[in-house]
Amino acid sequence: MATRILIDHRAGGAVSNTDGAPKPLRHPEKAHRPDNPIKRKPDWIRVKAPTHPIYHETRNLMRDNKLVTVCEEAACPNIGECWSQRHATMMIMGEICTRACSFCNITTGMPKALDADEPRRVADAVAQLGLRHVVITSVDRDDLKDGGAAHFAAVIRAIRIAAPETTIEILTPDFLRKDGALEVVVEARPDVFNHNLETVPKLYPTIRPGARYFHSLRLLDRVKELDPSIFTKSGVMVGLGEEKIEVLQVMDDMRSADIDFLTIGQYLQPTVKHAAVDRFVEPAEFEDYARLARSKGFLLVSATPLTRSSYHADRDFAALRDARNAKLQAITRISAV
Repeated sequence: MATRILIDHRAGGAVSNTDGAPKPLRHPEKAHRPDNPIKRKPDWIRVKAPTHPIYHETRNLMRDNKLVTVCEEAACPNIGECWSQRHATMMIMGEICTRACSFCNITTGMPKALDADEPRRVADAVAQLGLRHVVITSVDRDDLKDGGAAHFAAVIRAIRIAAPETTIEILTPDFLRKDGALEVVVEARPDVFNHNLETVPKLYPTIRPGARYFHSLRLLDRVKELDPSIFTKSGVMVGLGEEKIEVLQVMDDMRSADIDFLTIGQYLQPTVKHAAVDRFVEPAEFEDYARLARSKGFLLVSATPLTRSSYHADRDFAALRDARNAKLQAITRISAV
């Protein structure tokens, strides 16, 4: 009989078997922190438990192919809706991250060696699901010389062979201090290059301590320099203690880097050991953010409480492509006058 696992959210994600045998902490670096009580979610942020049969089909496919998804690892609230539509964001290079961001629910520690067969398994799953658009993300792999760039490229190439009609979106780490890594990924030519800024600069020391705001911004700017045909995308969470004017400044910074697509969503606290929710931003404020972002020139904006980086990614990619085509046609008309 399988052993049942209990998750203790008060211990920062510590786990133990029902027989009492100890298991490693999911977030050992957070265990010493004082508890931040988890606030009750407002009605607009609650979602129903998944029950659709296709949800279970998608889950079984991930299990059969021994694949990790950020949907599960990051405890995404949209997993029921997305998996019921056969949409899953696959997380490559393992489920253990070398970073310890205070907002993230992915396990922190020393990752295992890369699995050379993973690109093939990911590509096979994409083909079996019949995806029009796929999102591939990863843990941070600061332990690797190239930060995992060559592995990203191998996954992209494998998908191109197994599912040539599928468009590919990647959500990458920042490749901090990994010279040449970005060039390797861009050369593989994903359709969308996503890297999240996550929050406003003043909160980086507490929310994203292993990253550097202007490095992440420059990473996205560099993608456009290397290949202007690749769409770029980035996102931020709100409800962490940022001011509205700071979010607007991040929008301006993103536009200076020619980022095409902006996502804004509500931060949700995974455990009592993670950063506390400062407030739940109301839907009307998200609508205001979306309006202001569109006025700044983004091709596409998604700003709702439940928006996540890969939420509705296939539909959004089609809208992104249409928006670019419309912009180019408008420029052509003006030039012809």
